[in-house]
Amino acid sequence: MITLYGSSPMFGLPQASAFVAKAELLLKLSGQAYEGAKADLRKAPKGKMPYIKDNGVIIADSAFIRMHLEKKYGIDFSGGYSAREQGVGWALNALLEDHIYWLNIQDRWMDDENFFKGPVQFFNDAPAIIRSLIVKMVRKQVRKNIHAHGLGRHTAEERLELGKKAVDSVSNILGGNAYALGDRVCGTDASVYGMMSSLSCAYFRSEIGEYARTKTNIMNYLKRMTAEFYPDFANA
Repeated sequence: MITLYGSSPMFGLPQASAFVAKAELLLKLSGQAYEGAKADLRKAPKGKMPYIKDNGVIIADSAFIRMHLEKKYGIDFSGGYSAREQGVGWALNALLEDHIYWLNIQDRWMDDENFFKGPVQFFNDAPAIIRSLIVKMVRKQVRKNIHAHGLGRHTAEERLELGKKAVDSVSNILGGNAYALGDRVCGTDASVYGMMSSLSCAYFRSEIGEYARTKTNIMNYLKRMTAEFYPDFANA
């Protein structure tokens, strides 16, 4: 039994964290038995989630979780696609995880309305007497991380322009496909589902998220994926 340490359903999403959603979907695709557990970031090997424990071995980061499943269990996440198509899939992963993710973090953590109805809940288990201090410190660090990435240096208008270009690219690659790259599910779908379901979440105020929700093919894809891999959540 593999233990996935991560988040929980929140904000109308199967997982509050896009990267945890990605890791969970990889586990679902792998067919390996797993159970979920709440992550303790103080004990997380890289200070973030997700991470897994597999027969006593800790694997951190969704990318390395994927590689671990491939190496240990011989899981083929390629979907049978060509080398070129897999290259497109890996590039799509990078667009989602190194670009769209940070645009989403900017909206969630730096917008006061979004933060105080969303991410602030992640600190509910912190001691009440120091909770506000911890929240302030972590939020300050997130701001520094976004600035260091580069997206935090842009104006809101510039971020929106970049966000729309990124969403257009995802929509164009998806096209009329049933899955990210074609008619067969693959590892790339874990990233697409995790990041795009988070970005398009209507619980939060986000112009980029609103734009994503205008893309019929993306929204239909997310509905199909939720129905297939989270049927209980979809029905609820």
